[in-house]
Amino acid sequence: MIRADLCLEFANTRYWRGQPTPTETLNGPEDLAAWSSANGGPKAARPLASPEFDRAIELRELIHRLFDTHAQGKAPPVRDIEALNQALAMAPARTTLHRERTGYSWDVDFKSGTALALLAPVLWSAGDLLAGPRLDRVRRCANPECGWVFLDDSRAGKRRWCSMQSCGNRAKAKRHYHKSREG
Repeated sequence: MIRADLCLEFANTRYWRGQPTPTETLNGPEDLAAWSSANGGPKAARPLASPEFDRAIELRELIHRLFDTHAQGKAPPVRDIEALNQALAMAPARTTLHRERTGYSWDVDFKSGTALALLAPVLWSAGDLLAGPRLDRVRRCANPECGWVFLDDSRAGKRRWCSMQSCGNRAKAKRHYHKSREG
């Protein structure tokens, strides 16, 4: 089963987007292959060529724009929806289920060695999240320097931070600092 937020996890492989120099975790094809494997995706049959890696980064930025725009209460540009549809149309299809010990999974031909094959689960996740009932739970971290997008699974649906351990604690510490300076 593909996690609903897999596409958001992929979008967040670049973070601190609000700073002059964002942090990049996908610096080459080997980083992308490792990320895919670590997140339950297919293993690349062969290393991605440089143009394929560049395509994967373009898709990541597209996915980030789509969900970031939605999290800000705006409609994404039609060209971004069209670009996602093109990528989905060219990615391997989910056509056949097969039984595993703990359930079912999709049989998909991931051997083509393209970014679209490697990222097919990410693309499916993006399409499913955009078309599904949880889209209104997609949020952008309230820290303007962060830029992460996340799926708010909190009961109240009021989560503001990508995580309390990082941005939430930073905000608390900053408020405390300013409060103590005023007093």
